[in-house]
Amino acid sequence: MEQVPVWLTLRDRSVVVVGGTDKAAAKVRLALNAGARVTVVAPSLGIEVAELVRGGRAQHVARRFAAADLDDATIVYGATGIDTVDTEVAVAARAARVLVNVVDRPALSDFSMPAIIDRGAVVVGVSTGGTVPALAAAVRARIEAALPPRLARLAVFAESFRDAIRAKIAFGPARLRFWQRVVAGPIAEQVLSGDEARAHAQVLQALNGPDSMQTGGTVYLVGAGPGDPELLTLRALRLLQTADVIVYDRLVGPGVLDYARRDAERVFVGKEPTRHPVPQSEINMLLADRARTGLSVVRLKGGDPLIFGRGGEEADHLRAAGVKVEVVPGITAALACAAAAGVPLTHRDHAMEVTFVTGHGRDEGFEPDWATLARSRHTLVVYMGVGHAGEIAAKLMANGLPASTPIAVVQNGTLETQRVVAGSLAQLESLLADHGVSNPAVFLIGEVARAAQTSGAVPAELLRAVAG
Repeated sequence: MEQVPVWLTLRDRSVVVVGGTDKAAAKVRLALNAGARVTVVAPSLGIEVAELVRGGRAQHVARRFAAADLDDATIVYGATGIDTVDTEVAVAARAARVLVNVVDRPALSDFSMPAIIDRGAVVVGVSTGGTVPALAAAVRARIEAALPPRLARLAVFAESFRDAIRAKIAFGPARLRFWQRVVAGPIAEQVLSGDEARAHAQVLQALNGPDSMQTGGTVYLVGAGPGDPELLTLRALRLLQTADVIVYDRLVGPGVLDYARRDAERVFVGKEPTRHPVPQSEINMLLADRARTGLSVVRLKGGDPLIFGRGGEEADHLRAAGVKVEVVPGITAALACAAAAGVPLTHRDHAMEVTFVTGHGRDEGFEPDWATLARSRHTLVVYMGVGHAGEIAAKLMANGLPASTPIAVVQNGTLETQRVVAGSLAQLESLLADHGVSNPAVFLIGEVARAAQTSGAVPAELLRAVAG
């Protein structure tokens, strides 16, 4: 993000527009709508600007621009379309420490004008930093279509309860959650449908009900999916945008936290197979302690929180501690990586069942039922198996799974750094070594993995090795 969005108050402040063109007219209208005192500096005026001046809405200085015109200005627009004049305006503005925008000249501007969606008290701006205004306009059109027409009424309705809600609910996080109920639930739907009387009654009922003063928080165990933020569920997205605290692990994709509430506390508790800087017991206590203070806590986990993510242990601890906990499922790595590699986990001709298994257990004595895992017409998905690849392959083969069984290894599935390598079960350990595969990676084992050979992600020499 190269520009920081800022909403500037212009009411009763001086705005100078240099130029009388149609482009200048757009800036004059915008400033007038914001309540500014507008002065247009130009030897002559186009029809629209002249009409605004004749109506007494803007002042006109009928001459060429001079630096003194900026003496009282908050911002200035250069809109003559003449390079020398617009450049002069930009230079003078910077000397006078006045913010300047030159139409269609990002290099001369201190700020750019976004494409604006105006819903009264709710204003949305879309900007490309002045580089591609047409793209900003296209995005604006999509947002316009998505926003309800009575959104401005919802803002006015909510504002009418601000003092009452503040007086009733002094605890900040509890007040924030109450506001979320007002603006994003059934009450909002009543206002947007035009039934404000019913909405008013519902707010009073909620405000005076037993839950309005609730100070205990909730922990949400949220699946962040395999890494690509576009694979977040809608509920996960909403919770990220409203959480007070976000506790996240190493497998959460780099773009996922960009969707989080900006002022939320962020706590990293990432683990690696042989390195746990924050022990699980401390994570459990952290979650409970934050929730007890009344905060909304999102425990963000890669994939799904209840599939090899220790979410079950955290939920048990929180419930035993009397903390409310909810689980929000996510797309687990097996599903995402298989899809990304073009591998069907089930197929009528090859696999009637799927098993997910972890490549390492809670202690050294953990042993899965290898004979069951090695059966035919079956797809096996191995999580966290990189460190034990040779052992996994050997035990599957010892229990009857053919050495020629196709396998696909997906590293960093769904991310830009995704890699897929394929071969046979007997080659598993050497494939990882030859290609430098490290965690996070998932093994797809079974006849269905043969489909990965046509995904375009596998080197030709590996295809030849499998064919041979």
